Amino acid sequence: MTSRMPPPPGAQEPDAASRNRTPGWAQLFLPIHRWLYQHTGGVLGHRLGSQRTLLLTTTGRRSGQPRTLPLQYFRSPEGHLFVVASNWGNDRPPAWYLNLLAAPRVQVQLGRQRFAALATSASREERARLWPWLVARAPVFARYQQLAAREIPLVLLRPLPAPS
Repeated sequence: MTSRMPPPPGAQEPDAASRNRTPGWAQLFLPIHRWLYQHTGGVLGHRLGSQRTLLLTTTGRRSGQPRTLPLQYFRSPEGHLFVVASNWGNDRPPAWYLNLLAAPRVQVQLGRQRFAALATSASREERARLWPWLVARAPVFARYQQLAAREIPLVLLRPLPAPS
């Protein structure tokens, strides 16, 4: 975990709204991305340049309603699917991460493929092994970790057997 420098004497700690690092464009683009991904069956939206994205559907921890959003995903050297709960380097984890902590059974759309999965935070050992591999491929996550006052979780998405 990283630590922050204390504010200079007399300076006020920024409030939560001013610490929010979510880019303004994301609030406009992400719903459009999700819509395209869903309505084209994964034909559009799975790849954004060199990034590959999936749709993750969690169950709202307060509402009980499904919540779907596009997330960049990675495959570990062993082939395990995972996403990063970076929240753009904000101190608070993303809502989807809090949702899956409350209800770890999720739905995943990976391109045209859809499946149920169990979402679990990587263990300390798994994270220690995967983090350097991740930042070598996506250095932005190292920057997000520097900004955040929390350790950014990696979330493993383990497919569940299809119902028979």
